[in-house]
Amino acid sequence: MIFEQLRQFRQTIYEHLRKAKDAMFELMDAVLISPSIPSFVSLSQSRVFRRQWSSTYAALQEGRVHRAKLMRHLVTEIPVEEQPLLVGDSSLWLRAEAKTLQDRGFHDNGDEGIGVGQSYSTLAWVPEVSGSWELPLRHERITSFESALTKAAFQLKQMSRQLSVRPLVAYDRHYGNGKFLNQTAEIEPDLLLRLASNRCVYGVLPAYSGRGAPPQSCPQRCP
Repeated sequence: MIFEQLRQFRQTIYEHLRKAKDAMFELMDAVLISPSIPSFVSLSQSRVFRRQWSSTYAALQEGRVHRAKLMRHLVTEIPVEEQPLLVGDSSLWLRAEAKTLQDRGFHDNGDEGIGVGQSYSTLAWVPEVSGSWELPLRHERITSFESALTKAAFQLKQMSRQLSVRPLVAYDRHYGNGKFLNQTAEIEPDLLLRLASNRCVYGVLPAYSGRGAPPQSCPQRCP
């Protein structure tokens, strides 16, 4: 039963590929089963890639994926009996030596400072409470005309249109700010955001209800 489901899943993924679909599908298999990828050409030596090494380049240059249809198919794998958990984040692909790489730029690399390369935004589904794997639903490059916040908001909006239930979506502290909240205000999902340790949250103090500790104002000005 499981193998039949896997076969049908793979067949549907194959049908969502366009030009050079055979080479592209085998290239994806080569990436999945390779414990390490020392070079791009090494993928052509995988036992599941049955074409010549030049087909690896043809698969990426000519191959295309129908992303909208692919995303709709991936969403159908998400159970809706309970509220699904999604996670989102951005990552940097360092390419300091690739001087001719299209749209390469300077990006925040966290504690390591500023890095040169391309950033990507990922939105994934977490299928299990315990475990370390997830199913990426959208993984797209953040262009120089976008930011991690605007890209994440766009991905969240696209995903919300496909799900029949309201998901819970978790983001790291980079997204715990007013800009991201404003950009996602009209989107359905429930957001679980981590706040930075120096984040100042303020507002009008509510009236004391008579239960618990009374609300207090900040003793000093927030930075």
